Amino acid sequence: MTRTRHTVLPPQTATMRARDGMALVADIWRPDTDVACPVLLMRQAYGRAIGTSLCYAPPEWYAAHGYIVVIQDVRGRGDSEGAFELFEHEAADGADTVRWAAGLPGANGRVGMFGFSFQGTNQLLALAEKLPELRAIAPAMIGWDLYSDWAYENGAFALRANLGWATQLAAETARLAGDHDAQAALFAASRALGFSGPRPAFPAHDTLLARYSHYARWRDTPADDPYWAAISPAAHLDAIIANAPAVLLIGGWYDSHLTGTLAAYRALAPHMPTRLAVGPWTHFPWDRRVGALDFGAAAMMPVDHAQLAFFDRWLKDTPGTTPERGVHLFDMGAKLWRDLETLPDPTTSLCLDGRGRSAIDSRDGRLVFVPLAGDVVFDPPAGDIAERLTLDPWRPATPVGGTFGVPAGPIDRAASDARSDVLTFTTDPLTTPLLLAGAITIDIAVDSAAPSFDLHAVLSRIDATGAVWPLAEGFATLAPGSATLPMRATCCRLETGEALRLSISPAAFPAFTVNPGTGQPPWTASLADQRVTVLHVRCRDSRLNLPIHPVAQE
Repeated sequence: MTRTRHTVLPPQTATMRARDGMALVADIWRPDTDVACPVLLMRQAYGRAIGTSLCYAPPEWYAAHGYIVVIQDVRGRGDSEGAFELFEHEAADGADTVRWAAGLPGANGRVGMFGFSFQGTNQLLALAEKLPELRAIAPAMIGWDLYSDWAYENGAFALRANLGWATQLAAETARLAGDHDAQAALFAASRALGFSGPRPAFPAHDTLLARYSHYARWRDTPADDPYWAAISPAAHLDAIIANAPAVLLIGGWYDSHLTGTLAAYRALAPHMPTRLAVGPWTHFPWDRRVGALDFGAAAMMPVDHAQLAFFDRWLKDTPGTTPERGVHLFDMGAKLWRDLETLPDPTTSLCLDGRGRSAIDSRDGRLVFVPLAGDVVFDPPAGDIAERLTLDPWRPATPVGGTFGVPAGPIDRAASDARSDVLTFTTDPLTTPLLLAGAITIDIAVDSAAPSFDLHAVLSRIDATGAVWPLAEGFATLAPGSATLPMRATCCRLETGEALRLSISPAAFPAFTVNPGTGQPPWTASLADQRVTVLHVRCRDSRLNLPIHPVAQE
């Protein structure tokens, strides 16, 4: 499709007033045209000069394609007035900004929003009010329920991610407040985050974080506190449905916010035109090389062109060239994109088959496909075996690659799987290709004298060389008994001769605090509270549930 390219006028700075009188400042790029244009809006928490630079083409590129582009400093950031209170003003300020942007000189009254992470989540919060002007949004890598898919992971406080991000935000808040000593201290802390203090979730710069960031509030506020609903798009679902914008969601298989992105897709897709694209990426950059692998040129999805086509359809009434709905998933095995009608749920179960040495010998534990209903009666091969797993707080397991490791992405975790505090269960080499595409869960049964413990589960692909590449993982704080541990989704074709492996460990430090095994919340615990914790995973009563699909000839 040929698009008109416009000359772009020099950017202008403009100020609007929020409903409480606070001045919010934005830069505006306009195409040189007499035709009224739709507006593309991004509301930035990192300063409007950062703009689109991390993941998108510059504002001039979008403006050249016939859009008025507005990049605004949110309240308390950049040159905007007020206090930056994380996500607390984004609904009202976002709605005020959309209405203001729709009425800019040269605008046609239609607004679209784009941006990732904070800049993605605030798009959905803006829809808490009636906004007929906001016709289309393109949130990438977002939080949906900020307690359960940003601050915490299945009840576990995301220590490293929360601490790192809060330290970054606090340093900028201190700078804007003129407290340059605090800014310098926070900058230094960000370059050497420490997790070895007497209370790992209470770092040496905790006082500065409490003064200049949300960190203590996120750590200390319980799940049922109204605070979480006030800042979570999930709590505004009815209003979002009533506005019914078109939605383009973008995620990454190794992104820390994938859970929120997928939850938003499941909530929105039944009610409005919603399309999901998930690449093989971490939070950023969105490139072909991720972790230790090169996924090829196809992995470099032209996000800007996809967004342009999306906004052209909904803001300019241009016929679309891609479906309005469905999912567009990057297959990390075949290194190509697959289109599905929706994100599939698990279809097939595998049982855990242990012989009692699955934490000592990676050849001992097996994953066995459970026959489909109607087949022969199935007797789980593990019998009554319960695999022992021991947490030693002196040497807790550390995540390798995947979502929680640093660096993130596909990193060979074979050495980590050889640790004695990691259970491994591996399929036989595949005799035919297999396609995984969709959500993954584990039904896990664990006995322990400890009232509380953590589990870190990783699903990996073992290639022909024996390298173990993580595909999806989950982490949860659990109690003895049976539970379902949600894992992230994936899309990967496995070839003949490759295998799948499930790895289970009782820690992923410092991505998450070490569970002391006493029943107290792990993030409140001190090193002195930590105890050796012994778990017994009951293989007979545990299942890995995978989304397995027929494989076409390719």
